[in-house]
Amino acid sequence: MEVGISERDLIDIREASRWASEFLRREVTESNIAYLINYGRVSKRVVNGRVYVSLEELRRYYEEATLKKEREFRKKLGDDINWELSFDWVPERERTKHVHRLHPYKGKFIPQLVEYFLDRYFKEGDIVLDPFVGSGTTLIQANEMGIHSIGIDISEFNTIITEVKFANVDLIELQRTINKILRALKTYENNSQIVEFERELKYRLSEFNNRHFPSPEFKKKFRQGLVPEDYLIERQREFLEVYEALIDKYNIPLNTGGGQSFLDRWYIPTVREEALSILEIISGVQDENLRKTLMLILSRTIRSVRATTHMDLDRLKEPQYTPYYCYKHFKICKPVFSLIPTFKKYAKDTVKRLVEYKKLKTQAFQEVLTGDSREINIYDEIRNKNEVFYKLLKEKKITGIFTSPPYVGQINYHEQHAYAYELFGIERRDELEIGPLYKGKGKEARSSYIEGISQVLKNCLKYMVENPIIIIVANDEYKLYPEIAKEVGLEIVEELKRPVLNRTARDKNAYYESVLILKRL
Repeated sequence: MEVGISERDLIDIREASRWASEFLRREVTESNIAYLINYGRVSKRVVNGRVYVSLEELRRYYEEATLKKEREFRKKLGDDINWELSFDWVPERERTKHVHRLHPYKGKFIPQLVEYFLDRYFKEGDIVLDPFVGSGTTLIQANEMGIHSIGIDISEFNTIITEVKFANVDLIELQRTINKILRALKTYENNSQIVEFERELKYRLSEFNNRHFPSPEFKKKFRQGLVPEDYLIERQREFLEVYEALIDKYNIPLNTGGGQSFLDRWYIPTVREEALSILEIISGVQDENLRKTLMLILSRTIRSVRATTHMDLDRLKEPQYTPYYCYKHFKICKPVFSLIPTFKKYAKDTVKRLVEYKKLKTQAFQEVLTGDSREINIYDEIRNKNEVFYKLLKEKKITGIFTSPPYVGQINYHEQHAYAYELFGIERRDELEIGPLYKGKGKEARSSYIEGISQVLKNCLKYMVENPIIIIVANDEYKLYPEIAKEVGLEIVEELKRPVLNRTARDKNAYYESVLILKRL
């Protein structure tokens, strides 16, 4: 027992969960408390075999990490922020419910935001359009609410992500094909040195980390600034010797640096070989929905096993072929030499999520189109896909838009899935992106952005009712949307400032994005 801590101050994890939920006025699960313990944010006390935490220490943590930060965010972002639109009280499992987590995608909005505005401005049987569909959040949530939906994206891979989420794939046949792939991978495992290599490497690494980075004690010391940088460098160098000896012992091939393709540069050769063996099976699948679903599982897998540090998965810097000190996990981590465990995990997760969404789906139409929203003929494209939906669309027309266009100079949307484009041989259309990162944020880039978004809205208005509702979620830091609205013959009738507090990347700084409500002049 620490000095100054009495048994009366100790509460178990279940009590801590209840107390924190009341204190923060939002759900805090037992898993959340366990996370704080495991990552050294609060200390655990073991009494008679049960795990406890100090109520006072937990209170101090939430005061500093949550309430103080929220006050700072409010001071920074201003009094006119619509804090209820942050949805920061929504548990992570709900922000990524069912198919919303089928595949990573930068810049997507959470389903609760879509639900809020669709419920406010649309009704069952309406038709909503998202001309920058991304990973399909608008379409998925619209269907749950009985609202017909159409999505458009210039990126073919984005439309594949969206299509897989709502496609009526044969789940029994999907599982059969997954089992076939796993049997093929088992044969690959049995004929490979990788299994023995990985087994010994993991054992040696676990032993090393337990000795030098005991959890959660080390994590707490690190957060308190008590671990010198030299210590981390020396431990990394020390384990590198173990690693190199195992590479030689099992004759494991590493990248030579000679390959120019994405797959050559960012994957250990054994991982690349496994991916290509899975792709061969997938390529032979005749059913399009089934084939695309399997492609998405493989894509999600190979994204996770790129030869990079865990901290740089979102923004690749340099390939990492050797063990390294990981600032995310507070220990030495290693590159991936086999994708088989990851593929198994994601295959199981995909089936589970598709089953969950299938139970929620309504009879509302959903269609996603690959094309340029500035010029695509929506009527023709829908007629080619679904004659019944086409007739309804011609009769009712599109009720409105809910979308989040690209932000100026923020993301290269094709490049974030470069691995998938190369592996599957999908055509890239980078040059048609509006406001991509590579064009920057200068005057010329902003002018091009205004022109691009204006063309999209002008084209989409051709297929809409006389007085449509247009809702745009945008980080309008350069105040471009008043000019865009004027150019298109619209007016911004309301602007809501939404704080973005739940960030997944390394940058945790809060900012706000505008939810713009536009109508015809």
